Amino acid sequence: MNTNFSIIVPVYNRPEEIQELLESLVEQDFKEGYEVVIVEDGSAKSSKKVVENFQDRLQISYYFKENTGPGDSRNYGMQSAKGNYYIILDSDCILPAQYLSEVKRELQTDFVHCFGGPDAAHESFTTVQKAINYVMTSFYTTGGIRGGDTSIGKFQPRSFNMGISKEAFNKAGGFGQIHPGEDPDLTFRIWKAGYTTRLFPKVFVYHKRRIDWNKFYIQVNKFGMVRPILNKWHKGTAKLTYWFPTLFILGLLGSVLMAIGGIILPIVMVGVYFSVLFLDALIKNKSVKVALLAIFAALTQFTGYGIGFLKSTILVNFSNKEPEILFPKLFFKKK
Repeated sequence: MNTNFSIIVPVYNRPEEIQELLESLVEQDFKEGYEVVIVEDGSAKSSKKVVENFQDRLQISYYFKENTGPGDSRNYGMQSAKGNYYIILDSDCILPAQYLSEVKRELQTDFVHCFGGPDAAHESFTTVQKAINYVMTSFYTTGGIRGGDTSIGKFQPRSFNMGISKEAFNKAGGFGQIHPGEDPDLTFRIWKAGYTTRLFPKVFVYHKRRIDWNKFYIQVNKFGMVRPILNKWHKGTAKLTYWFPTLFILGLLGSVLMAIGGIILPIVMVGVYFSVLFLDALIKNKSVKVALLAIFAALTQFTGYGIGFLKSTILVNFSNKEPEILFPKLFFKKK
Protein backbone atom coordinates (compact mmCIF):
# COMPACT_ATOMS: atom_id res chain seq x y z
CA MET A 1 0.00 0.00 0.00
CA ASN A 2 1.32 3.43 -0.95
CA THR A 3 1.30 5.52 2.23
CA ASN A 4 0.94 9.28 2.27
CA PHE A 5 1.47 10.49 5.82
CA SER A 6 -0.58 13.15 7.58
CA ILE A 7 0.73 14.04 11.05
CA ILE A 8 -2.13 15.07 13.34
CA VAL A 9 -1.38 17.10 16.49
CA PRO A 10 -4.03 18.51 18.84
CA VAL A 11 -2.80 21.34 21.04
CA TYR A 12 -4.28 23.12 24.03
CA ASN A 13 -2.52 26.18 25.50
CA ARG A 14 0.98 24.89 24.71
CA PRO A 15 2.57 26.86 21.85
CA GLU A 16 6.07 26.26 23.28
CA GLU A 17 5.60 22.50 22.92
CA ILE A 18 4.44 22.83 19.32
CA GLN A 19 7.61 24.83 18.64
CA GLU A 20 9.81 21.95 19.86
CA LEU A 21 7.79 19.29 18.04
CA LEU A 22 7.87 21.16 14.72
CA GLU A 23 11.61 21.75 15.07
CA SER A 24 12.09 18.00 15.41
CA LEU A 25 9.94 17.44 12.30
CA VAL A 26 12.13 19.81 10.32
CA GLU A 27 15.13 17.64 11.27
CA GLN A 28 13.62 14.39 9.99
CA ASP A 29 15.79 12.38 7.61
CA PHE A 30 12.62 11.28 5.77
CA LYS A 31 12.93 12.43 2.15
CA GLU A 32 9.35 11.88 1.00
CA GLY A 33 6.57 14.41 1.35
CA TYR A 34 4.19 14.51 4.30
CA GLU A 35 1.81 17.04 5.80
CA VAL A 36 1.40 18.33 9.34
CA VAL A 37 -2.06 19.22 10.68
CA ILE A 38 -2.22 21.29 13.88
CA VAL A 39 -5.63 21.46 15.57
CA GLU A 40 -5.98 24.16 18.24
CA ASP A 41 -8.57 22.87 20.70
CA GLY A 42 -10.07 26.16 21.88
CA SER A 43 -6.83 27.40 23.44
CA ALA A 44 -6.47 30.78 25.14
CA LYS A 45 -2.74 30.70 24.26
CA SER A 46 -2.67 30.41 20.49
CA SER A 47 -0.07 28.42 18.54
CA LYS A 48 -0.93 30.11 15.25
CA LYS A 49 2.16 32.35 15.07
CA VAL A 50 4.41 29.42 15.92
CA VAL A 51 2.89 27.39 13.10
CA GLU A 52 3.24 30.29 10.65
CA ASN A 53 7.00 30.37 11.30
CA PHE A 54 7.26 26.86 9.82
CA GLN A 55 5.22 27.47 6.68
CA ASP A 56 8.35 27.65 4.52
CA ARG A 57 9.89 24.50 5.99
CA LEU A 58 6.94 22.13 6.40
CA GLN A 59 3.74 21.38 4.53
CA ILE A 60 1.63 22.50 7.45
CA SER A 61 -1.95 23.59 8.12
CA TYR A 62 -3.55 25.12 11.20
CA TYR A 63 -7.14 24.84 12.40
CA PHE A 64 -8.82 26.47 15.38
CA LYS A 65 -11.97 24.95 16.89
CA GLU A 66 -13.97 25.10 20.10
CA ASN A 67 -12.71 23.04 23.02
CA THR A 68 -14.15 19.53 22.67
CA GLY A 69 -11.20 17.46 23.89
CA PRO A 70 -8.18 15.75 22.30
CA GLY A 71 -10.10 12.83 20.80
CA ASP A 72 -12.54 15.01 18.89
CA SER A 73 -9.65 17.30 17.86
CA ARG A 74 -7.78 14.33 16.38
CA ASN A 75 -10.93 13.33 14.49
CA TYR A 76 -11.22 16.90 13.19
CA GLY A 77 -7.62 16.81 12.02
CA MET A 78 -7.96 13.47 10.28
CA GLN A 79 -11.14 14.57 8.53
CA SER A 80 -9.26 17.63 7.25
CA ALA A 81 -6.08 15.78 6.26
CA LYS A 82 -5.09 14.83 2.72
CA GLY A 83 -3.08 11.68 3.41
CA ASN A 84 -4.24 8.08 3.62
CA TYR A 85 -2.25 7.18 6.75
CA TYR A 86 -2.46 9.30 9.88
CA ILE A 87 0.26 9.63 12.50
CA ILE A 88 -1.13 10.98 15.77
CA LEU A 89 1.19 12.73 18.21
CA ASP A 90 0.80 14.65 21.45
CA SER A 91 2.07 18.23 21.50
CA ASP A 92 4.57 17.40 24.27
CA CYS A 93 6.51 14.94 22.09
CA ILE A 94 9.86 15.42 20.36
CA LEU A 95 10.80 13.11 17.49
CA PRO A 96 14.21 11.55 16.84
CA ALA A 97 15.48 12.26 13.31
CA GLN A 98 14.76 8.72 12.07
CA TYR A 99 11.15 8.59 13.31
CA LEU A 100 9.31 8.81 9.96
CA SER A 101 11.86 6.63 8.18
CA GLU A 102 11.30 3.91 10.77
CA VAL A 103 7.53 4.18 10.35
CA LYS A 104 7.90 3.76 6.59
CA ARG A 105 10.26 0.81 7.00
CA GLU A 106 7.91 -1.00 9.39
CA LEU A 107 4.89 -0.48 7.13
CA GLN A 108 6.78 -1.71 4.08
CA THR A 109 8.05 -4.77 5.97
CA ASP A 110 4.73 -5.82 7.49
CA PHE A 111 1.84 -3.46 6.78
CA VAL A 112 -0.70 -2.93 9.53
CA HIS A 113 -3.68 -0.57 9.65
CA CYS A 114 -2.86 0.66 13.15
CA PHE A 115 0.40 0.84 15.07
CA GLY A 116 1.76 2.30 18.26
CA GLY A 117 5.27 3.20 19.34
CA PRO A 118 6.97 3.49 22.74
CA ASP A 119 8.09 6.64 24.51
CA ALA A 120 11.48 7.47 25.97
CA ALA A 121 13.12 10.14 28.12
CA HIS A 122 15.43 12.64 26.43
CA GLU A 123 18.69 13.53 28.17
CA SER A 124 17.44 17.12 28.50
CA PHE A 125 14.44 16.09 30.62
CA THR A 126 14.27 17.05 34.31
CA THR A 127 14.78 14.40 36.99
CA VAL A 128 11.04 14.37 37.70
CA GLN A 129 10.23 13.89 34.01
CA LYS A 130 12.73 11.03 33.82
CA ALA A 131 11.34 9.37 36.96
CA ILE A 132 7.76 9.60 35.72
CA ASN A 133 8.79 8.39 32.27
CA TYR A 134 10.49 5.40 33.89
CA VAL A 135 7.41 4.24 35.81
CA MET A 136 5.17 4.88 32.79
CA THR A 137 7.32 2.61 30.62
CA SER A 138 8.90 0.09 32.98
CA PHE A 139 8.22 -3.65 32.96
CA TYR A 140 8.35 -3.52 36.78
CA THR A 141 5.37 -1.16 37.08
CA THR A 142 2.35 -1.01 34.77
CA GLY A 143 4.24 0.31 31.76
CA GLY A 144 5.56 -2.81 30.01
CA ILE A 145 3.45 -2.23 26.91
CA ARG A 146 4.22 1.48 26.66
CA GLY A 147 7.91 0.78 27.15
CA GLY A 148 8.09 -1.54 24.18
CA ASP A 149 7.42 -5.04 25.48
CA THR A 150 7.27 -7.06 22.24
CA SER A 151 5.95 -10.14 24.03
CA ILE A 152 2.50 -8.55 24.33
CA GLY A 153 0.07 -10.33 22.04
CA LYS A 154 -2.53 -7.71 21.09
CA PHE A 155 -0.90 -4.33 21.39
CA GLN A 156 -3.00 -1.34 22.46
CA PRO A 157 -1.49 1.80 20.87
CA ARG A 158 -1.50 5.06 22.81
CA SER A 159 -2.47 8.30 21.12
CA PHE A 160 0.71 10.19 22.03
CA ASN A 161 2.43 8.05 19.35
CA MET A 162 -0.01 6.20 17.13
CA GLY A 163 -0.65 5.52 13.46
CA ILE A 164 -3.93 4.59 11.78
CA SER A 165 -4.92 4.20 8.16
CA LYS A 166 -7.69 6.30 6.71
CA GLU A 167 -9.53 3.08 5.95
CA ALA A 168 -9.43 1.85 9.57
CA PHE A 169 -10.29 5.32 10.90
CA ASN A 170 -13.41 5.49 8.74
CA LYS A 171 -14.44 1.92 9.54
CA ALA A 172 -13.93 2.24 13.33
CA GLY A 173 -15.47 5.70 13.56
CA GLY A 174 -12.58 7.61 15.12
CA PHE A 175 -12.01 8.61 18.74
CA GLY A 176 -14.85 8.82 21.26
CA GLN A 177 -15.54 11.53 23.84
CA ILE A 178 -14.03 9.75 26.86
CA HIS A 179 -10.71 11.14 28.12
CA PRO A 180 -8.38 9.63 29.07
CA GLY A 181 -9.08 6.21 27.59
CA GLU A 182 -10.03 7.35 24.10
CA ASP A 183 -7.09 5.44 22.60
CA PRO A 184 -7.83 1.91 23.97
CA ASP A 185 -11.52 2.54 23.23
CA LEU A 186 -10.62 3.19 19.58
CA THR A 187 -8.24 0.21 19.54
CA PHE A 188 -11.00 -2.15 20.66
CA ARG A 189 -13.29 -0.84 17.92
CA ILE A 190 -10.48 -1.26 15.39
CA TRP A 191 -10.19 -4.91 16.42
CA LYS A 192 -13.95 -5.37 16.15
CA ALA A 193 -13.79 -3.90 12.64
CA GLY A 194 -11.42 -6.71 11.66
CA TYR A 195 -8.08 -4.91 11.74
CA THR A 196 -4.98 -5.73 13.75
CA THR A 197 -2.58 -3.51 15.68
CA ARG A 198 1.15 -3.83 16.15
CA LEU A 199 3.95 -2.32 18.20
CA PHE A 200 6.71 -0.59 16.20
CA PRO A 201 9.53 -0.89 18.78
CA LYS A 202 11.94 1.48 17.01
CA VAL A 203 9.34 4.15 16.34
CA PHE A 204 9.74 5.96 19.65
CA VAL A 205 9.18 9.54 20.74
CA TYR A 206 10.60 11.63 23.57
CA HIS A 207 7.49 12.27 25.65
CA LYS A 208 8.01 15.24 27.95
CA ARG A 209 4.93 14.94 30.19
CA ARG A 210 5.18 18.42 31.68
CA ILE A 211 3.39 17.58 34.90
CA ASP A 212 4.10 17.94 38.60
CA TRP A 213 3.41 15.25 41.20
CA ASN A 214 -0.14 16.40 41.86
CA LYS A 215 -1.02 16.43 38.16
CA PHE A 216 0.62 13.03 37.77
CA TYR A 217 -1.56 11.61 40.54
CA ILE A 218 -4.70 13.09 38.96
CA GLN A 219 -3.71 11.65 35.57
CA VAL A 220 -3.12 8.08 36.78
CA ASN A 221 -6.22 8.26 38.97
CA LYS A 222 -8.25 9.01 35.85
CA PHE A 223 -6.53 6.14 34.03
CA GLY A 224 -7.72 3.85 36.83
CA MET A 225 -11.29 5.16 36.67
CA VAL A 226 -11.46 4.77 32.90
CA ARG A 227 -10.44 1.11 32.71
CA PRO A 228 -13.60 -0.44 34.31
CA ILE A 229 -15.71 1.70 31.96
CA LEU A 230 -13.84 0.27 28.96
CA ASN A 231 -14.17 -3.23 30.41
CA LYS A 232 -17.96 -2.74 30.52
CA TRP A 233 -18.17 -1.25 27.04
CA HIS A 234 -15.94 -3.86 25.41
CA LYS A 235 -16.74 -7.31 26.77
CA GLY A 236 -13.82 -9.71 26.83
CA THR A 237 -11.09 -7.06 27.13
CA ALA A 238 -10.77 -7.12 30.92
CA LYS A 239 -7.55 -8.57 32.36
CA LEU A 240 -6.50 -9.61 35.85
CA THR A 241 -3.37 -7.44 35.47
CA TYR A 242 -5.55 -4.32 35.63
CA TRP A 243 -6.09 -5.15 39.31
CA PHE A 244 -2.36 -5.12 40.09
CA PRO A 245 -2.06 -1.50 41.38
CA THR A 246 -5.11 -1.89 43.64
CA LEU A 247 -3.91 -5.21 45.03
CA PHE A 248 -0.39 -3.83 45.49
CA ILE A 249 -1.58 -0.88 47.60
CA LEU A 250 -3.85 -3.11 49.69
CA GLY A 251 -0.97 -5.54 50.10
CA LEU A 252 1.39 -2.74 51.10
CA LEU A 253 -1.00 -1.52 53.78
CA GLY A 254 -1.46 -5.08 55.00
CA SER A 255 2.29 -5.60 55.10
CA VAL A 256 2.75 -2.51 57.27
CA LEU A 257 0.07 -3.69 59.70
CA MET A 258 1.59 -7.19 59.86
CA ALA A 259 5.04 -5.71 60.47
CA ILE A 260 3.63 -3.76 63.40
CA GLY A 261 2.29 -7.07 64.69
CA GLY A 262 5.69 -8.74 64.33
CA ILE A 263 5.27 -10.49 60.95
CA ILE A 264 7.99 -8.98 58.77
CA LEU A 265 8.21 -11.27 55.72
CA PRO A 266 5.56 -9.38 53.67
CA ILE A 267 7.22 -5.98 54.24
CA VAL A 268 10.61 -7.54 53.40
CA MET A 269 9.17 -8.72 50.06
CA VAL A 270 7.92 -5.19 49.38
CA GLY A 271 11.42 -3.93 50.15
CA VAL A 272 12.92 -6.42 47.69
CA TYR A 273 10.52 -5.22 45.00
CA PHE A 274 11.44 -1.57 45.49
CA SER A 275 15.14 -2.50 45.56
CA VAL A 276 14.77 -4.15 42.15
CA LEU A 277 12.86 -1.11 40.91
CA PHE A 278 15.57 1.22 42.22
CA LEU A 279 18.42 -0.77 40.62
CA ASP A 280 16.64 -1.00 37.27
CA ALA A 281 15.91 2.75 37.26
CA LEU A 282 19.52 3.44 38.27
CA ILE A 283 20.91 1.30 35.43
CA LYS A 284 18.59 2.83 32.84
CA ASN A 285 18.97 6.47 33.92
CA LYS A 286 22.45 6.41 35.51
CA SER A 287 21.21 8.71 38.27
CA VAL A 288 20.65 7.94 41.95
CA LYS A 289 18.24 10.88 42.22
CA VAL A 290 16.10 9.66 39.33
CA ALA A 291 16.12 6.13 40.78
CA LEU A 292 14.95 7.40 44.19
CA LEU A 293 12.25 9.55 42.60
CA ALA A 294 11.19 6.52 40.55
CA ILE A 295 10.19 4.76 43.77
CA PHE A 296 8.04 7.75 44.76
CA ALA A 297 6.61 7.89 41.23
CA ALA A 298 5.71 4.20 41.38
CA LEU A 299 3.93 4.67 44.71
CA THR A 300 2.07 7.65 43.26
CA GLN A 301 1.13 5.65 40.17
CA PHE A 302 -0.09 2.58 42.08
CA THR A 303 -2.01 4.66 44.63
CA GLY A 304 -3.70 6.93 42.09
CA TYR A 305 -4.53 4.18 39.60
CA GLY A 306 -5.45 1.63 42.26
CA ILE A 307 -7.91 3.89 44.09
CA GLY A 308 -9.44 5.11 40.83
CA PHE A 309 -9.81 1.55 39.50
CA LEU A 310 -11.42 0.23 42.70
CA LYS A 311 -13.83 3.15 42.98
CA SER A 312 -14.85 2.93 39.34
CA THR A 313 -15.21 -0.86 39.42
CA ILE A 314 -17.69 -0.63 42.30
CA LEU A 315 -19.73 2.22 40.85
CA VAL A 316 -19.77 1.00 37.24
CA ASN A 317 -20.86 -2.52 38.20
CA PHE A 318 -23.24 -1.79 41.08
CA SER A 319 -24.86 1.50 40.07
CA ASN A 320 -27.73 1.93 37.65
CA LYS A 321 -26.23 5.17 36.36
CA GLU A 322 -24.29 5.46 33.10
CA PRO A 323 -20.54 6.25 33.27
CA GLU A 324 -21.16 9.71 31.80
CA ILE A 325 -23.34 10.49 34.84
CA LEU A 326 -21.05 8.84 37.39
CA PHE A 327 -17.85 10.45 36.05
CA PRO A 328 -18.74 13.59 34.07
CA LYS A 329 -15.14 14.87 34.23
CA LEU A 330 -14.02 11.90 32.12
CA PHE A 331 -16.15 12.91 29.16
CA PHE A 332 -16.04 15.80 26.69
CA LYS A 333 -19.22 16.94 25.00
CA LYS A 334 -19.36 18.03 21.39
CA LYS A 335 -20.40 21.65 20.93
